[in-house]
Amino acid sequence: MEQTSLQRVKQAIVAGFWASLASIVVGFLFKLWLAQWVAKADLALYHTVIDIISLSLILMTGFRSSMVVTYSQTKQDVDITNIFRYSLIAMVLLAWGVVLPYIKHKLHLNVEYFQLVGIILSMGLKVYFTNQIAMYRLYAISNRVTWLEPLAQVTSFLFCFYGLQQTAIASLFYSMTLSSLIVALYMYLTRRKDIATPPLTAVHFDTDLRNFMKKSLTASMEAGASILMIYITVLLTIAYFSIDELGDFQVVVRPMITYLTLLFVFPIYRFVLPEVAVCVREKRFEEVQQIKSWLTKVSLWISGIFFVVMLFASKPLVAWLFPEQYLKAAPVLMHFSMFFIFMMLNGYQLANLKAHGYFTHSLLIRLSGILVLIGTFYAYRLYTENVVAVILALGTGYLMMYLISRQVEKQIQQGLKHK
Repeated sequence: MEQTSLQRVKQAIVAGFWASLASIVVGFLFKLWLAQWVAKADLALYHTVIDIISLSLILMTGFRSSMVVTYSQTKQDVDITNIFRYSLIAMVLLAWGVVLPYIKHKLHLNVEYFQLVGIILSMGLKVYFTNQIAMYRLYAISNRVTWLEPLAQVTSFLFCFYGLQQTAIASLFYSMTLSSLIVALYMYLTRRKDIATPPLTAVHFDTDLRNFMKKSLTASMEAGASILMIYITVLLTIAYFSIDELGDFQVVVRPMITYLTLLFVFPIYRFVLPEVAVCVREKRFEEVQQIKSWLTKVSLWISGIFFVVMLFASKPLVAWLFPEQYLKAAPVLMHFSMFFIFMMLNGYQLANLKAHGYFTHSLLIRLSGILVLIGTFYAYRLYTENVVAVILALGTGYLMMYLISRQVEKQIQQGLKHK
């Protein structure tokens, strides 16, 4: 008996949760182990370089949602893949020509040129196959890659450090390159068992492909806007609060936001959008409502549990996990828990809008969230000088995004009824 879209979403999200949890545990333990003996300056150098290169390539992940939606509508995987190939090659070359000189000559970071080139090329390959896996809705491969990636990096690091006798910092850079190549090769081999590699050919643009390019550009800008929203909170904390409060945010609050997003929000983007896009194409709108109803219940349960735990146990948890000087992060986490429900619901709302082709609306909603974040921060500052104002402003931004996306969804539903 063929599975329904709701059943596929349930299985993929549950499997994605455990895969993400395994990935977080492996990555977190690896970081804790490195922090015990690797020089703090070396770790800071490594993470800074990886962050810069990742940001230069992360815009290409914006192609993922447009690839998923356009392929579900047209099945033109050859042209879609080739457009993405040429765009990714251009972005990698741009990063090579601009980002590498910036790291070497502007930031004066002491990293070997070969290491930087290896990271850019290997991460580019990983992005390429990750997007392909998403386009073809190969959820099992996607979930295996989630936990395979940190495991591959740990293994590669041990090989480089103990086997090849490299320094710790060199082993970190080489392990990032090797792990990205391993993951890319794994995705290529496993995908090839089911789906042949589209040939490299010239692209024949038609109306659908021109729309695909517009959607891809818009989705890339949205990906940048979603990252910018978190970075603005960091910049506001730096500008208006002490270094101690910045430490609370960077060491405790921001990682918590990242881990919760990986566990409960990213799986929605990865698995709900492809299924909803297929349902929309085939006009199975009742299944879309079933998916929404199930996700709403799950979001209420998870965010409710998170809020209750933070309300009654945020201080003991922070005291148990972190040194005493980070205790002031507890009330910030508690206030963040009030708004986490809207992060989860936004995951579905924006996926639903994209499935209906409303990519521009999705971008505008993201930008409105940024504007509300900035505006409400200064409004909250009139009443309090506590760092909690930053997290309240972030939460208000997500709340406004949800309200706007909910209104757009109602308009879409009304339009469908009149057809």
